[in-house]
Amino acid sequence: MLFAKQEVVAINKFIRVNDRIRVPQVRLIGPDGGQLGVMSVQRALEIAAQHELDLVEVAATATPPVCRVIDFNKFKYDQEKKEREAKKHQKQGRLKEIRLKPNIDEHDFETKVKQALTFIKKKDKVKINLFFRGRQMEHMDIGRKVLDKFIIDTQAEASVEKEPILEGRIMSFVLSPK
Repeated sequence: MLFAKQEVVAINKFIRVNDRIRVPQVRLIGPDGGQLGVMSVQRALEIAAQHELDLVEVAATATPPVCRVIDFNKFKYDQEKKEREAKKHQKQGRLKEIRLKPNIDEHDFETKVKQALTFIKKKDKVKINLFFRGRQMEHMDIGRKVLDKFIIDTQAEASVEKEPILEGRIMSFVLSPK
C-alpha cells in the first residue's frame, strides 16, 4: 500500500488544479467535453465554481495550456486506473537463478536442468551460477564441463544469452527462451 500512496503524490505533483494554475490565459474544455475557447484563468475558475467542479490543467505544454472543468478526485482515480492497466500488460523480465557446484551428482544435475526448463517455459531468463570452493579453483575445467553439459541439455528450448564467465569464485551464464 505504501507504494500506491507514493504514486498518488507523484501524480499530484505534476497536475495543477484551481488556484495553482499560474498562467494568464487557458484553453477551457467544459464539463460535457466541449471546447469553451481561450479565456482568463479567473473566468475559467468562475465557470468551474458554477458547476461545483475543479479546474484541472491537462496539457501544460500546449500554448495556451489546456484545462478541463472536471472533478479532480475522479480524474486522479482514472489516471491511476490507466497506469495500473498499463502495468498489467507489461511483462516483467524476471531473472531466475540456479546454483550448482562442480562436483554435482548426476541426478541432482538432471533436477537442476528440469528446474531451468520449467523457468524457460514460463518465459523467464535463467542465470546459472557454478560456485567453486577452496581447492576446486584449481580444477576449473571440471566446472566448465558441468556448464557445457548444462548448455547442451537445455539447448532445445533455450539459447545462451551470456556466455560462461568467471567472476571471482563464481562461473555463470544466462539462458533465455528461444
